[in-house]
Amino acid sequence: MVATFVSKSGHIATIPLNEQGIVTADWYTTICLPKVIIELRKINPERRIILHQDNASSHTAQKIRQYLTAEMVELLDHPLYSPDLSPNDFFTFPKIKNRLHVY
Repeated sequence: MVATFVSKSGHIATIPLNEQGIVTADWYTTICLPKVIIELRKINPERRIILHQDNASSHTAQKIRQYLTAEMVELLDHPLYSPDLSPNDFFTFPKIKNRLHVY
């Protein structure tokens, strides 16, 4: 499993889950989010960062919200039970699928 992050300008990071097996709030705050925020701030340190994520428990944990607040990252809420409204379905997953066909 991997976590993939994209912005309006393209791919930011793809982070493998490795041997852990499940996504946890600890993994998300210590591995994923720091890499993504560093990459986004390399491009423009003053950039406003708005994060859109689904409602998985590892994304909605209090620890995540505290971390994002400390890093001055805003959250764009994902509507409950609305997988058809996910931008990933239309923009990210088709690109990943096309890249996998190469292998």
